[in-house]
Amino acid sequence: MQYYSSDVSLLLHAENGEKDMAKEAVVVFTAKPFERILAERGTSAWRLNPSRACRCEFVVCTRNAHAKWSKGPEAHHSAFLVGRISDVVPCPPTPENDEAPNNRFLIQFSAFARVDIPDYWEGDRNPIVYRSLAELAFDPSTLKWEGMPEPTPTVESVKEPTQNHRDATRPLTMAEAKKGLAMTFNVPSEAIEITIRG
Repeated sequence: MQYYSSDVSLLLHAENGEKDMAKEAVVVFTAKPFERILAERGTSAWRLNPSRACRCEFVVCTRNAHAKWSKGPEAHHSAFLVGRISDVVPCPPTPENDEAPNNRFLIQFSAFARVDIPDYWEGDRNPIVYRSLAELAFDPSTLKWEGMPEPTPTVESVKEPTQNHRDATRPLTMAEAKKGLAMTFNVPSEAIEITIRG
C-alpha cells in the first residue's frame, strides 16, 4: 500500500495516541498507613481487574482519613505515596475488608516515592480509579524514588520448626477447604465442589 506524507503523519499520530491511551496509573483511596503498605510490599486488598492493573506502571495512594480504622497523619483526600508496580497478585482479605473476602489483590511495588499533594482524590464512590499519565498532575520521573526495604522476618519465621510442626496437618471443615481452594484458584467458594470417595 502506498502512503502519502499526510497519510503517514495521520497514521503515526493515531498510533501514538493509542500508545498514550494505554499508559495508565491506578489511584487508590486507602486508610492504611505508609508503614503498613511498605511492610506488605504494596497496597492491598483491592477488588480490581488484575489484567488492567498489571498494564499500569504506577499506583498513587491517597488518604482515606474518615474510615473507622484509618491510620496515618496525612490529610483526607491527599496523595501521600506513589509506587512503581511490579506485579498484581491474589491475596487474602485483611481484617478491615473480611466481609467481602473473594477476589482480593495486592498491587506490589518495586520502588516507592513519598509525595504530598492535597485534595488529590476527587471523591469517586469506587476506591479505585484509573487515570492516564497526563492526568496525574505530576511527572513520575521527577520523584525521589527509593527501593523497597527488605522484609523483616518475624520471630516465628526464623524459628527452627519442630518435627511435629513440619508433619502436622490440621483437619479442615468443608467450608474451610472450599474457602482455601477458592482463594487459590481465584473463584467464588460457591464454584468449588468437593467429592469424597470412601
